[in-house]
Amino acid sequence: MSAEGVISSIEFQMSLLLFIALAGYLLASRINQSAVIGEILVGLIVGPSIFGLITYTDFISSIAHLGAIILLFVIGFEFNIREIFNLKYGIIALFGVIIPWIGGYGISIFSGFDMQSAFFVGTALTATSIAITANVLREINQLQSDVAKAIIGAAVVDDVLSLLALAITEDMITGSFSVEGVVLVFIKAIGFMAIFGFLGVSVISRFLMRLDHSSIAEKYPEFVFITSMMIAFFYAMVADLVGLSGIVGAFLAGVSMESVGLRHSKDLKEGAEYLQIIFASIFFVSLGVLVDIHALTTNGVIFMIILTIIAIVTKVIGCALPSRVMGMCTRDSLIVGFGMSPRGEVAMIVALIGLTSGIIGQDIYAAIVFMSLLTTISTPIIYRNWLYKNTPCSGPS
Repeated sequence: MSAEGVISSIEFQMSLLLFIALAGYLLASRINQSAVIGEILVGLIVGPSIFGLITYTDFISSIAHLGAIILLFVIGFEFNIREIFNLKYGIIALFGVIIPWIGGYGISIFSGFDMQSAFFVGTALTATSIAITANVLREINQLQSDVAKAIIGAAVVDDVLSLLALAITEDMITGSFSVEGVVLVFIKAIGFMAIFGFLGVSVISRFLMRLDHSSIAEKYPEFVFITSMMIAFFYAMVADLVGLSGIVGAFLAGVSMESVGLRHSKDLKEGAEYLQIIFASIFFVSLGVLVDIHALTTNGVIFMIILTIIAIVTKVIGCALPSRVMGMCTRDSLIVGFGMSPRGEVAMIVALIGLTSGIIGQDIYAAIVFMSLLTTISTPIIYRNWLYKNTPCSGPS
């Protein structure tokens, strides 16, 4: 095989991508940040932004897409279905979507971008990163607190609403927007969540547990795990068909299997986590590779800084105020607000859709990615050095 053939081979590309992911871990350890931050930064370094050693190919795109789906499938195992359909969390999430969307749209129009780009920036600001928020709470041993449950529950609804906003935005940009269309998208989204959530908890989870006691599962312990992954990708496919992102379907599949207990088969969450470690690492690396920092002009840097400030302030206002009104003390309300601030991978996925569809340019994409990084880094700093320095309060104050 020629040198060119070796370089273009799947084996070489996978090896190289995982080598870069490992470098991301080393960098994250050096700067005392999460592995996600290190992987994205290394992607920036090896990508067109600095050294130009790797470009965003169809192969990387496909592997990264798998990574995003598997990532949200694994995160789904951390939640109970009742935590998603809580009215209080829904109210927090609703305001946490509307106010950031208005802020993102307004600052984009004020900065001179066209309406299509402004719609996408507003939509990118609506998202909250479930993975990063949950990871921060786990690191400071607060994942089981009431305020943490409020953050995570609202973040789940938040992401569904933000992806619904994405579907509406795409319709408006393509000229197919109508009130009937919005209602239809909403009904399809709610219908998908309700129907497939019910099927998952009532039918699929029980089916998997019965399958675990079958003779084929006893003979092949991996049989149930393969079945669960098949269901996860099927859920992702159906979510795509109804206008939501595939990651919502994968997340719902994970939530549906949260209570599955197995005796003979390999653990579903553990198996999925190994897949997630590989493919999600490539996903985060790819987000950095896709960015071309040269697209950030002086005005672009200014826009990125302002966008980051708007992103944090609007989430804090949008989520902390309804939390305070519903009985949380001021401090816990701020914990919810800042906990909902990280945009992380979800905003990047929204930005990626806008970039690959030609709706936004590299300048806006780069600004959104850097905004996602900065909001992600800010939350653990604020938590550790301010909000969680003392014992959390309880009740109004």
